[in-house]
Amino acid sequence: MRRILQFLQPYRTSIVWILVLLFLQSITSLYLPELMSNIVDTGVIKGNIPYIIKIGEFMMAVTVFSVICSVAAGFLSSKAAAGFGQIARRKVFAHVETFMLKEFDTLGTSSLIVRTTNDIMQVQQFVNMLLRMMVLAPLMALGGIIMAIYTDARLSLILLVIMPVLGIAVYAVLGRSVGLFRAMQGKVDNLNRVLREHLTGARVIRSFQRVGYEVGRFNEANVELTDISVKVYQIMAALMPLLMLIINFSTLAIIWFGGKLINVNAMQVGSLMAFIQYVTQIMFSVMMVSAMFFMVPRAQASARRINEVLDIHPTILDPAAPAAPAVSTGEVQFDDVSFRYAGAETTVLSHISFTLRPGQVTAVIGGTGAGKTTLISLIPRFDDVTSGRLLIDGVDVRAMNQHTLRAKIGFVPQQAVLFSGTIAENIRYGNEDASDWAVRHAADVAQATEFISQMPQGFDSVISQGGADLSGGQKQRLSIARALVRKPEIYIFDDSFSALDFKTDAQLRRALHDEVEQSTVLIVAQRVSTVMDADQIIVLDEGKLVGLGTHDELMATSPIYREIVVSQHAEEVIA
Repeated sequence: MRRILQFLQPYRTSIVWILVLLFLQSITSLYLPELMSNIVDTGVIKGNIPYIIKIGEFMMAVTVFSVICSVAAGFLSSKAAAGFGQIARRKVFAHVETFMLKEFDTLGTSSLIVRTTNDIMQVQQFVNMLLRMMVLAPLMALGGIIMAIYTDARLSLILLVIMPVLGIAVYAVLGRSVGLFRAMQGKVDNLNRVLREHLTGARVIRSFQRVGYEVGRFNEANVELTDISVKVYQIMAALMPLLMLIINFSTLAIIWFGGKLINVNAMQVGSLMAFIQYVTQIMFSVMMVSAMFFMVPRAQASARRINEVLDIHPTILDPAAPAAPAVSTGEVQFDDVSFRYAGAETTVLSHISFTLRPGQVTAVIGGTGAGKTTLISLIPRFDDVTSGRLLIDGVDVRAMNQHTLRAKIGFVPQQAVLFSGTIAENIRYGNEDASDWAVRHAADVAQATEFISQMPQGFDSVISQGGADLSGGQKQRLSIARALVRKPEIYIFDDSFSALDFKTDAQLRRALHDEVEQSTVLIVAQRVSTVMDADQIIVLDEGKLVGLGTHDELMATSPIYREIVVSQHAEEVIA
């Protein structure tokens, strides 16, 4: 919790003012019962009306001052708590942005969403309560005890019985809820995961008629969260009635023993009323602290979950002294590269060596699980090679700044990812400074202009998150346009033509030929028709390079490549 609360440092001045205001509020609140005692003993009993009016006016002024202090402290504490939440979300999100894929897999996407939203909100609410109560409640309790003893030391002996009973009651209730709150946040994670899977897989679920099964999964997760929530709040709900019961019995005891003191003229009526108010203030201070402790278990569980995110250190970091290529041409060299995923028993890639040169188109082909996507993910350094070297313009990618490295690359992923916004905004995502002409030109090359022009507002048409209102081929073409507008030195197309029909595929590759003729181009594809015109073709099989050359050369020398071609084309087409 202490580490999370460090995010409050920018609000140190506001916190100091909150402390001052709450201190003044507590002093005025403790002074009011003394004034009321004077009104009763000196004014009411003796019939001194001018004295009652004079002290009453002063009490009104003190009350107004106390209200002003309370409102100002509440405003500053709300502002500081909201700012804390903003800083915490920004810090967590920025830290998550440094994660590689395996760091994401450590906690899971759904859990990261809950931790960045719900968990930070829980801690934010606790901070708001803490800033309001951390001075007011202890001062009111301590001041109430002092004033109660000052008013009547004998009657104050009742506090020796009340305070331990209050402490035991609070501890008994809160002690049982700490672990339950932690478990409840885990159930929230599970519910969010089930809901997210249902929403993202809605088409598959309906096509296989598994709606009933998914509803059952959701109900199961929902019931688990409901059961543990009911159990927690049943325990916590017992706290307030228990405290009120103790307070009421304490008031009865004070009136009983105080009445006896009044009968023997050992205490004034006004003093008894003031004493009751002091004890009530003590009790309500304990209740305020209890309300704050009500939030402690859940806030503590949430803070622990947030710290788990912040404690994950990305495995891929920038070097202390980044190196920069002397000449930027976009040449990529794999020098005896091998790669193995963490915890895996076998290598995914073994002793891969080849060079990608500017002005050349290199294609990678192979069966499912051959390591094609893993191979290209090493270039932008989504993963680091296990052994060997991967050089760009003669510099090892591990020696380069990640921002500098990825600025050289235009990456089109296997699964097209679009964002909510206009088509122009999605294309300009590759280069936010791109002109309207550059955006339209990139769309022309990507063969996207035709379907864009048919949309109601053209390039200003809004698409939904993930491009759900577009076909697979349209999403792929927009992803390609996004990479083209970047004008990088290296283009990587990870099976980015699979959703295109043969005609569009051919037109797109012809248009790309002139657009990227000075750049290094790497294409991963399943179709032989997509790769057969490449300057060099790399054939992968079970993570090994088993063929390198042009289409004609590989047809003569590589049985695996020829098998792939035969499986896709009739013999007469091959001939």
